Amino acid sequence: MIPLEVKKLLEKQQYEFVGEHSAVKICGWTKKALRGEGVCYKEKFYGLKAHRCVQMSVAVNFCDMDCIYCWRDRNNSPFSVIDEPDEIIEKSILAQRHQLNGFGGNPVVDKVKFEESKEPLHFAISLTGEMTYYPKLGEFLTKLHEKNYTSFLVVNGQNPKVLREIPPPTQFYISLDGVTKEQHAKLCRPMKPNSWELLLESLDVMNERNKDTRTTLRLTMIKGMNTDDETLKGFATLIKRANPLFIEVKAYMFIGASMEKLELKNMPYHEDVRAYAETIAKHSGYKFIDEQESSRVVLLMKEDVPNRIMKF
Repeated sequence: MIPLEVKKLLEKQQYEFVGEHSAVKICGWTKKALRGEGVCYKEKFYGLKAHRCVQMSVAVNFCDMDCIYCWRDRNNSPFSVIDEPDEIIEKSILAQRHQLNGFGGNPVVDKVKFEESKEPLHFAISLTGEMTYYPKLGEFLTKLHEKNYTSFLVVNGQNPKVLREIPPPTQFYISLDGVTKEQHAKLCRPMKPNSWELLLESLDVMNERNKDTRTTLRLTMIKGMNTDDETLKGFATLIKRANPLFIEVKAYMFIGASMEKLELKNMPYHEDVRAYAETIAKHSGYKFIDEQESSRVVLLMKEDVPNRIMKF
């Protein structure tokens, strides 16, 4: 159970709890989309509708890594009362509506999009914590899909057994930040002594799951820490092992809790990210497909495909 003082702090940061260990927080891009100020890169790259996306977690209470670039505060509380999937979904939608309610009176808000936002299409299961520790994750994904919601699941690769067993998410992400055991330990600060070996096994699972879901490796680029040529070539080797459909090469952002661990100079400019992506592409057999400068992210694929932009 999450300690009361931690829960109060998260609520102050605009988390809305929808259970003992599940919560919703409105994404900044959802707000921007409603105000006509642009859309999330996932809308540009994949067609996801930013104003109809629920950013949430089913494991606010726990993460087994303490990544130096993470802008979230890590929590390590055991699962006690287990939230039921149907209740999480229902309460998440109510929380989304509650948090967006004030936008209805904003004169700059697109009224059509505001009404659409009350009926979400997507669940971005990535807010904070490591989702694979939620005991009913597979059932949660099944329930989402039965209700015609899409699922964008982001994991850290520490539970390959769970990744093999869960039903396929709409899009499945693994975060990848280091290319050696030592670099992984330095950047991700894992709890498990065999963390690197588990990550490699999870990359193998991603390769296996290419046949049943859209797979994505997300590389967080931290200037001066994992952006040298040797590391960029190392990313290419691991990419070949995972064989993902998509690669997102994304800048570390100097915000939140990460400001206590890193410096402003560690945040790359978009032109830096573009250069890193070009090097990775050259060594991995992937190619530049798209980019979003405001998010400092580049999309790589072997070849573009007609269904990259999903229709909703």
